[in-house]
Amino acid sequence: MTSIDTEVNPAETERQGGSRRKYLIPLAILAVLGLSYWIYQRTIHVYTDDARVSTNLVVISSKVSGRIEDLAVKEGSWLQRGDLVVQLDSRETALKLEELKAQLKSTQSSIAQAKAELAMVERQTGGALQAAQSQLTATKANLASTDSDLELKAAEWERSQSLRERGILSQQGWEQARSSFQVAEQNQNRARAQVASAQAKLVEANAARDRLEVLEQQRERLNHDRDRVRHQLGRQQVALDERRINSPLAGIVDQTFVNSGEYIMPGQRIALIHNPEEVWIKANIKETEIRHLQVGQPVKVMVDAYPGTVFSGKLERIGNAATSQFALLPSTNPSGSFTKITQRLPIKIAVEQKNQMLKPGMMVEIAIDIR
Repeated sequence: MTSIDTEVNPAETERQGGSRRKYLIPLAILAVLGLSYWIYQRTIHVYTDDARVSTNLVVISSKVSGRIEDLAVKEGSWLQRGDLVVQLDSRETALKLEELKAQLKSTQSSIAQAKAELAMVERQTGGALQAAQSQLTATKANLASTDSDLELKAAEWERSQSLRERGILSQQGWEQARSSFQVAEQNQNRARAQVASAQAKLVEANAARDRLEVLEQQRERLNHDRDRVRHQLGRQQVALDERRINSPLAGIVDQTFVNSGEYIMPGQRIALIHNPEEVWIKANIKETEIRHLQVGQPVKVMVDAYPGTVFSGKLERIGNAATSQFALLPSTNPSGSFTKITQRLPIKIAVEQKNQMLKPGMMVEIAIDIR
């Protein structure tokens, strides 16, 4: 067996140890500085990775049933407020609308005719009534005159009879007085007949005026019919408009649930959309850290999908109840055993969108500046 002796050079060993110390010391300093910076950041920020991008997802549905005639969108389509999403078959609704329009025109024509007839009867009966009233007044005045004349002629007749019995008045004078009395009686009878005739004409004129009330009631009924048709027309127009389903907001179509040609029912989902410019962050913060938070604090948002990109935000709302209070199956403790678990409270963070990079559902990390 051959033995090889290795001689160690002390100077070389010392040189190598010094070289290692030369690199280790700066690394240790950097590690201490990094740890100090990390600890400092932890003291001035509240961190959590229990956060995600949220938005209002709007479900577009139909208020009426019908067959889809045109599905104007697809997943990923951009929409402006009022853009067409779905057009339902509207032929029957449109025909009913035209029928109601024709009915409205017919009713309006009947109203115009009733109004013209009412005006004509008003003129006719108004003149006849005025003439009958004037005639009655005249005949009554004539009757009063004949009454006075008859009364005078009766007195002369009685006086002539007395004078004749005493032989003062001749036969011719007596006959003349009697003739005058008889003429006065005839004039009175004629005047009474004229008064009765004038009264009859006045009654007839008043009866004709009653027709005005009938025509007025008829016109009122036609007005009600017109209003009823107008309301039906308005409802039918709404029904027609509801068969054209438009986007209630500007946004992007996330998902569609129907196809052209399908028959949909009221309330059935058609599409799901959201506005990519209106997003925010929902996060859950430990209850032990909630005391450091205040509305308005600045927030840094780091998105898992874009490493190195930082979004700016601001704390907008702090929840008033822990997330466990909203669980469908609340945790109870019937057995008596208990494990204390740190609860979390929800917060909402307003964030600045960048080129629509933030999409609903993305997981993010947040750092809330609590200084």
